[in-house]
Amino acid sequence: MITEYVLFALPPGITRAQVLAGMREVAPRWRAEQDLVRKTFIYDPGANQAGAFYLWKNRTSAEAAHGEEWRSRIRASYGSDPVVRYFETPLLVDNAMAMIIEAEAPVAER
Repeated sequence: MITEYVLFALPPGITRAQVLAGMREVAPRWRAEQDLVRKTFIYDPGANQAGAFYLWKNRTSAEAAHGEEWRSRIRASYGSDPVVRYFETPLLVDNAMAMIIEAEAPVAER
């Protein structure tokens, strides 16, 4: 599994209601991503930033979902370039599902 961290600056003066409206608008699109396990939207009003944490089955799918077309939409909507980082996610504790999930080792380590 891969955790993807995305963060971008928001335009000055944007309200929480506007940020939340944007999140609600794009949320249904992410339901169609077969390899996306979970998306957690994030918002920091003090730093005037928003973004998300994504949990993906694999990095290839994460990178495909966040290509140039997606980056262009972020720039057009918020006027900034997103910062994207990827992290291997070897273990996940999910209290809502009462589960601990261990990911398979990357192919190179098997």
